[in-house]
Amino acid sequence: MRFTSWLGKSKYASAYKPSQQQAVNDYITDNVTQNVAVLQQMFAKNPDLVVRLLHIKKSGERAALLYLSGLTDKNSINNNVLRPLQFESGGSEDDFGLALTIGHIQTKNRYSEIEYIILQGNSVLLVDGRADAYSLDTAGWPQRAIEDPQMEASLKGAHQGFVETGTQNIALIRRYIPNRELNTMEIVVGRRGNSKLSIMYLGDIAHPEVLQELQDRIRQLEIDAIINTGELAELIEDNPFSPFPQYILTERPDAAASHLLQGRFVVVVDRSPSVLIGPATFASFFQAVDDYSTRWSIATFIRLLRFFAFSIAVFLPAFYIAVISYNYEIIPIKLLLSIGEFRGRVPFPPFVEAIIMEVTLEMMREAGVRLPAPVGQTVGIVGGIVIGQAIVQAGFISNTMVIVVAFTAIASFILPNYDMVAAARLIRFAMMIAASMFGVVGIIIGLMIMIGHVISLESLGTPYGSPFAPVRFSDWKDTFVRLPLWFMKKRPLSTRAVQLEKQGSNRPKGDGD
Repeated sequence: MRFTSWLGKSKYASAYKPSQQQAVNDYITDNVTQNVAVLQQMFAKNPDLVVRLLHIKKSGERAALLYLSGLTDKNSINNNVLRPLQFESGGSEDDFGLALTIGHIQTKNRYSEIEYIILQGNSVLLVDGRADAYSLDTAGWPQRAIEDPQMEASLKGAHQGFVETGTQNIALIRRYIPNRELNTMEIVVGRRGNSKLSIMYLGDIAHPEVLQELQDRIRQLEIDAIINTGELAELIEDNPFSPFPQYILTERPDAAASHLLQGRFVVVVDRSPSVLIGPATFASFFQAVDDYSTRWSIATFIRLLRFFAFSIAVFLPAFYIAVISYNYEIIPIKLLLSIGEFRGRVPFPPFVEAIIMEVTLEMMREAGVRLPAPVGQTVGIVGGIVIGQAIVQAGFISNTMVIVVAFTAIASFILPNYDMVAAARLIRFAMMIAASMFGVVGIIIGLMIMIGHVISLESLGTPYGSPFAPVRFSDWKDTFVRLPLWFMKKRPLSTRAVQLEKQGSNRPKGDGD
């Protein structure tokens, strides 16, 4: 802790012990020396606290500026705070009689409020004879530049992704929706971390009951801190034991803006490079930004391909186990003989064979993610080829099983949402166990259980299976297929938007109309 000048002569410099009344009401006094001593005691084990003691040139008052050195913009403090206070006597009159050029100034009168302000990266100005502290917006912590999203690549969409600063993420969203109806509500969560959450929504579109439900769930949290958006999603979801994600997590500002225009809510978590979107439906995890910047016929084909790929990723290994172990009569005789020829040397039953390959695939996938990018790609490609060839030659796995696992892996890569991919990976093992016990009947039972579970789920009180359960035919224009944009005149009913109309009924006519 660094400080100089007249504070060292004060009787409060060593350690100030507030009276019982001050400890109860937490209010600061009009003595700047006493206030600085209290704050020094509060930050006694924080050597990065800086205390700048000064005299205001215009009024002659003593003052103290406090901030944490690593969280503030030094240029802003020197040019916009210290220089006007110490060297300039002219300027417009304000509450100080000063000419501060800082952008945002707030008045606080509690030590707890000052502590929070300093920890958030702002600086605090204490003036002798005033029982108020002035919060100055000088935050400037280390942060990275805006980059292309890593998890949600886009061919035709924007190449800007969220960063770890909440205010910048809010600004990125406002760039897409410069409208006064785009409201932001801030909630601070955490006993230690003081995590700032910002709920964004369009006031004339979003449903107030959904907003109230989201607020209540967040305000009821009793936790030390929210570090990332994934933690928040797990803490406020309707069914924490479901493998399916119940909120959309995205690192794309254009995707967040698109969901806001549909009537959903976006929660920006400060210090996290992704935002939370709700309410969500099962079909919304198969939609991508590129779907709306591509011709509707191509987007429809890709959308259908995603749903087909999800089915392959979940059911193909289980189907292989079922037909080889129980229902081999449904396989053509020539194909059955070919499979039997390769499986003649395999010492394991199909279920064990599939488990070995799937676990190996998952380990290679995780190894590729955790290692540096160049090394990870090498491990994924070379490792897959070498291990696959070696394990077949050794007779542990058949060629057919390698083909099945390869198709399953490719199918899972097509899905645009990582959380839904993770759910498919988990459900795949459950389906494999059911197929090993009951064959095709086990797969059908598993499918029925999965459908029933999806129908029973909710996201912020909204049916997760919508628009299929309950049936809402008007929303089918943007589920399995993506019809032309001029057909989608209303917002999805699943978002419970108050204002459904989103575009006019007219369309410019061309020669082909």
